[in-house]
Amino acid sequence: MEPAGPAALALGTLSPAEIQFLQSVPKAELHAHLNGSIPLSTLKELASEHLASKPSTSTPISSDAIKQGLETLTRGPSLDKIDDFFVLFPAIYAITSTPTTLGRATESVLHAFLSGETPQCSYLELRTTPRQTDAMDREEYLRTVLATMKRCYGPDKVGLIVSLDRRMGEEVLRECLNIACKLKAEGERVVGIDLCGDPTAGDMTLFAPYFAEAKRAGLGITLHIAETVNNTAKETLQLLSYNPGRLGHATFLDEQAISIVLERKMCIEICLTSNLLWVHFFEVAKAILSLTK
Repeated sequence: MEPAGPAALALGTLSPAEIQFLQSVPKAELHAHLNGSIPLSTLKELASEHLASKPSTSTPISSDAIKQGLETLTRGPSLDKIDDFFVLFPAIYAITSTPTTLGRATESVLHAFLSGETPQCSYLELRTTPRQTDAMDREEYLRTVLATMKRCYGPDKVGLIVSLDRRMGEEVLRECLNIACKLKAEGERVVGIDLCGDPTAGDMTLFAPYFAEAKRAGLGITLHIAETVNNTAKETLQLLSYNPGRLGHATFLDEQAISIVLERKMCIEICLTSNLLWVHFFEVAKAILSLTK
């Protein structure tokens, strides 16, 4: 898909030589959400098949809602605020609700990042929340993703981060963590645990024992943090107290939080495609390029 909006404007400021340089540099993509990275061509194909199959009434979203979601994606969604992005997911979840469709979606994402003359990256970590559907439980969901990774690329190319949604109850949190630890112990490519979901939902104090257990199992911790102006300083400090290795977005850190991040040398995953506040990345890239000349 061609860049649009601010991304296209920023890209237009780079010379062909600068673009070629950026494409040639080995890159690691560490903040790719599986269901948010599916190529539009694959989404449209899966949606067409889903609608033609006349899904049962147990499908969690109506055919009209799926069509509306895909029309929005095709038009090019307006991502002026974070809620604009979340409303697209129900349709995507509905059309990737079986092991077969999930595997196809995963394979298309892997190829989009890692294949071609100029791959987007040389190493990829995909993150996804284990979902239970009529066709698979949460463990089968993760095993489907892992099996696709193993079939398509070697262990030096791709890893899996298991996402825990901020809205999960403790029973589901426990189930997801147990599965992640089990797969890790089996030698599967599970590299970490992520906290994600609606950035204004949930009680972050509930996650403390789960993150501690994940660390004991050898899993890294990455947290979506301070994504909106509505995330309080108290919550941000609570999450930082879990000593995560990486932070997702971290857009609205205050001075106290920034000092902690710097002191502990936490990596910040700047998500360029979903956080338009970071479109100045290309200006930073140009500045770095000027230092290499």
